[in-house]
Amino acid sequence: MGRDSFVAAHGLWTPEQAKAATDAIQIAKERGIQTIRLSFADQHGVLRGKTIVVDLLEAVLRGGCGITTTLFLKDTAHRTVYPVWRPGGGLGDAEMTGAADFLLVPDPTTFTILPWTAHSAWMLGDCYFQNGRAVPYSTRQLCKRVLERLDERGYRYVAGLELEFYIFKLVDPKLEPHQCGQPSEPPEVRMLAHGFQYLTESRFDELEPILDQLRAALTALGLPVRTLESEFGPSQCELTFDVVEGLRAADNVMLARSAIKQICRRNGYHATFMCRPALANMASSGWHLHQSLADKRTGANAFMSSRDEDLLAPVGQQFLAGLLAHAPGACIFSTPTINGYKRYRPYSLAPNRIVWGRENRGAMVRVIGAPRDPVTHLENRIGEPAANPYLYFVSQLVSGMDGMQRGLIAPKEVDTPYEGGGEVLPRSLVAAIAELKRSELFRTVLGDGFVDYFLTIKEAEVQRFLSEEVTDWEQREYFEIF
Repeated sequence: MGRDSFVAAHGLWTPEQAKAATDAIQIAKERGIQTIRLSFADQHGVLRGKTIVVDLLEAVLRGGCGITTTLFLKDTAHRTVYPVWRPGGGLGDAEMTGAADFLLVPDPTTFTILPWTAHSAWMLGDCYFQNGRAVPYSTRQLCKRVLERLDERGYRYVAGLELEFYIFKLVDPKLEPHQCGQPSEPPEVRMLAHGFQYLTESRFDELEPILDQLRAALTALGLPVRTLESEFGPSQCELTFDVVEGLRAADNVMLARSAIKQICRRNGYHATFMCRPALANMASSGWHLHQSLADKRTGANAFMSSRDEDLLAPVGQQFLAGLLAHAPGACIFSTPTINGYKRYRPYSLAPNRIVWGRENRGAMVRVIGAPRDPVTHLENRIGEPAANPYLYFVSQLVSGMDGMQRGLIAPKEVDTPYEGGGEVLPRSLVAAIAELKRSELFRTVLGDGFVDYFLTIKEAEVQRFLSEEVTDWEQREYFEIF
């Protein structure tokens, strides 16, 4: 299970993490924990990892857990995109040759007891090659590095979220052998409630039996839950979290999505964070990211204006301008699936143009607050709920910090975001791929290696979709006429 002194030899932990490791071992003993789930977020924001017996906890905390590097090379169907058996695993990294192991080093500050499964705990981890080099394709570590750049500028990132998703009753899990391919057939489901009665109490009451279980579990996990509500579509829900700082906010998303899916499945439901399920009468689900910067020295909100004539302080204005300027290249990180681009429709409460507005839910970026209001912040409404949270955050930070560095000025606010003005958002994943290829900023900050790696993964998904899948549209369009 890794190397006994790996963490100490490479100086991977802070004093806080070292103390948390000692605490985790003690808590595991006191609570009778039997298994520990060790997880990391892959390139898609899907949790992968191994489960160990508790007797191995101390050794793994010191030396990490070996896991195959091929997990970084897969698309959303879990198909390996890169020629793994070539030298360097197809990426030119000697450490990935021959499907070699990397070491998953747990972050003990994330240790938590899982309330829905007896005797189990969970930890997120970071990924290192066996020579101590951080795996360059680890999105959590990439997010850490970008947050360190912000810290050097004297700021901390503060984020809250609204995450929409669906919960269905599971009718048929489709587990016959012929249904278990790559990808497998999706389960057959039915609704829990009718939709289109947004935030009505009767609809919430129909969803409450499962939402109550989710609320209790998420709260027990220490997540900063504010609300769990019925949303617009049938069986559509919304989860909101209070604001927290930096990496923890992204970690919370990973834990919450995984917990929701697992708890639902154990109780005969199917939860999905897919943007627009291919079922009748669906509404798109989004991920609205609320964000601001805090002054590292004083803790004050750096976006709050001290002048009555300004909605945002200069830092906030520049950060906003950066989000708008780099939205095309950043879009693939906030909307990484083919399905997610079906959400960008006019008059839908989702954005379709790169504009901002004051308290305007049709704009891509909504400015919330007022002069001297300490909760002043930006709400970016661009994301889909399936997005990798670390990459979503990276896209915002890289764009916003460039706006700050260059002193960018945002265009005028809009009152009619769907009626012209402002560049149109990419209309497809193909278009978003092209925009990232053109982005000098993301190549400069993230490096050619990571950008090309990520583009290859996404291009493989597009090519598989175009070459292998026969869509319902094609069937309707061509089956009878030709």
